[in-house]
Amino acid sequence: MAEEIGDALLRRDQAAFTQALPTDPRKMMQELMRAEKQDKAKVAARLGTTKRTVERYLSGKLKRPQHAMRDALEREVAKTWQPIVRRRARRAAAATGGITVDTKARFGYTAPVGTTDDPRERQLTVHLPAAYAARLFDAQDAGASDEELREIVAEGLQEEYFKDGGRAHRLEVEFTDITYFDVEF
Repeated sequence: MAEEIGDALLRRDQAAFTQALPTDPRKMMQELMRAEKQDKAKVAARLGTTKRTVERYLSGKLKRPQHAMRDALEREVAKTWQPIVRRRARRAAAATGGITVDTKARFGYTAPVGTTDDPRERQLTVHLPAAYAARLFDAQDAGASDEELREIVAEGLQEEYFKDGGRAHRLEVEFTDITYFDVEF
């Protein structure tokens, strides 16, 4: 299962970076070593490789990673790059600004008799208040799965878009089959 929510948050974090990610595999490996407090075994586990491979990149013996390793290096370095810049942008969104969710997905409903509850695909762009941003960031930092992140987003969309601030108070929304998901903060 793809990690639509987590990947969108990571893409948005990258937009806040003030410096480009390193492109040299050795520099990327050094960044991961810094993030993992010089633990080669943890770096190897993050990349799905061996401790010896990590050592070879650090020493400069390996210089051209294969596609899978290049992708893993880029993905993992992006998760650790400029943590202060990342925290500052997230803190601002969680404290005051909130987040704007742009998604195309299937929405289903449980609602009172006499209303339509057939699931259908919709494209929505909805601003969620800072409280939802804070919950989303806290959950991601705590290691929540993409399914758990999806539940937080679904609750926010339910309250802000579908219930429209109290209208349709018994409505519950299901958020499935995500075709597209992006976030702005």
